[in-house]
Amino acid sequence: MFSNNREWRGGGHHGRDRHELGHGRGRGRSDRPFEQGDLRWLVLDLIATQPRHGYEIIKAIEDMLNGQYTPSPGIIYPTLTFLEETGLVASETQATKKLYSLTEEGRAALVANASTVEAVRSRIEASRSRFGVPPAPELMRAMDNLRSAIQVRLAKGELSPESLATITAALDRAAGEIERS
Repeated sequence: MFSNNREWRGGGHHGRDRHELGHGRGRGRSDRPFEQGDLRWLVLDLIATQPRHGYEIIKAIEDMLNGQYTPSPGIIYPTLTFLEETGLVASETQATKKLYSLTEEGRAALVANASTVEAVRSRIEASRSRFGVPPAPELMRAMDNLRSAIQVRLAKGELSPESLATITAALDRAAGEIERS
């Protein structure tokens, strides 16, 4: 299964995920949603419930954390490759995607490490309650619209001092209104 426990736990830099090192989506080490090694156990556990594509795993984890954290493909796909190389999952190519399923070795690893998987699920639940309920869809849409409007304006070229003043004043007004609501 694994040559040693250190390999599974991420003993070297190669075995660690970006977010496990504290580099994910603006979160510092103290606010990361997973501890070292958690993501591999979680991915394995998700595949145990049903065979999945990498994108489905990303969405499942995002849903578990109410949309407040989304693992990048640069984290998920190397994890899937590692799990496949260690014989815990197998993949089947379907068009341009791979469908991952649990092997007997993977099932045995989950059974042998059930308490570790349960601890991962408990940490996720604690993070989920800390994040609260997901924002309303219309709020997410409005935030995306604002982000897009700023990106479109910045792509048009350098801001004049007047344009900069107009944009920052609008953002400050909106922030004030939101705080007072």
